[in-house]
Amino acid sequence: MGQSSSRIATEAGIDRKKVLKALTLVRQVMTHDIPQVFEGIVEVDETYMGGTWRNKRKSVRASGTKRGRGTSKQAVFGILCRGGQVWAEVVPNVEANTLQPLIRKQVAEGSIVCSDTFKSYTGIAAKGYVHRMVRHERQEYSDSRGNHINGLEGFWGYLKRMLAAKGGIRQERLPLYLAEYVWRYNHRTLEIGDQISCVLSLIQNRYKLGG
Repeated sequence: MGQSSSRIATEAGIDRKKVLKALTLVRQVMTHDIPQVFEGIVEVDETYMGGTWRNKRKSVRASGTKRGRGTSKQAVFGILCRGGQVWAEVVPNVEANTLQPLIRKQVAEGSIVCSDTFKSYTGIAAKGYVHRMVRHERQEYSDSRGNHINGLEGFWGYLKRMLAAKGGIRQERLPLYLAEYVWRYNHRTLEIGDQISCVLSLIQNRYKLGG
């Protein structure tokens, strides 16, 4: 899946529409390969996607967009377990009543939650977590106790580079591409053959092929 659909179609001698359909199926099953609940030390953060959406309305292009919180871009929320996996989801907004239930769903109580000082993370400690913050507004990106969100920010960078290499995608397809790159990150230590076997198993389990 690292190659374009056009190149795959050319090399395999398959119609491009069939290749696109197959790639969509793979990405769909990847959305169901959700990591187990995280515990230990986790990082939480949000990012914003949309600088290269294809077919963006002329009115949107003309008005431009801000960077960071308050932008008109699509919000994505993520959680990274130190030394392990990442979980990420497209979210309608970055309010506390949206993000905190996702943390409670994906992170075991008693875990250490590292974040920046964004107000939507206020109150996490009262939900049964140890909440440690880094103060980016003070140019603090890691403290003496090792509290930081550098791992998750590294994943955001990887995600944006991979999407930029696509030359832009339709906004409604972001969840599928997000699932693909989350899955790739979480299986990054596997050999390519093992990754293929894992994907085929996901497809078989999802669609009950051969059963």
